[in-house]
Amino acid sequence: MGVQTDDKNITIIHKFFSNFPTAKQYFNQLRDMEDPEEMKQSTYLKKHGLRVMNAINTMVETLRDGDKLDTIFQQMGKSHALRHKVDPVYFKILAGVILEVLVEAFPQCFSPASVQSVWSKLLGVLYWQMNKVYSEVGWEFNQNAAK
Repeated sequence: MGVQTDDKNITIIHKFFSNFPTAKQYFNQLRDMEDPEEMKQSTYLKKHGLRVMNAINTMVETLRDGDKLDTIFQQMGKSHALRHKVDPVYFKILAGVILEVLVEAFPQCFSPASVQSVWSKLLGVLYWQMNKVYSEVGWEFNQNAAK
């Protein structure tokens, strides 16, 4: 089962930024946005939500192709670590929000604990892989802790 639907993209990304507003510091377009309705209507937020979910779908679809998957992680990890300087803890937080929204939105598919466990492990592996790339590029994991 894929995780991409337009409504869920915006629900996930909106919930992420609403529940963890410190994540907005990495986005000039969102940094000063306080109104939840304004965030929900933001074209930028919708596009970013779609990019996030497309990236996760691509990762899931390429799980059996280690070289391609590694390339995806390298590109995404380097971009987020070096260009955007995003603290990797936000990947872990986002993974939790994704799982929460999927369980709420698709209870018939995500109700068995075993399904939730598998998705949790998958998202954990994605987070671990991002941390690996961050380490490879010399990211110091406490560099943004003071922000």
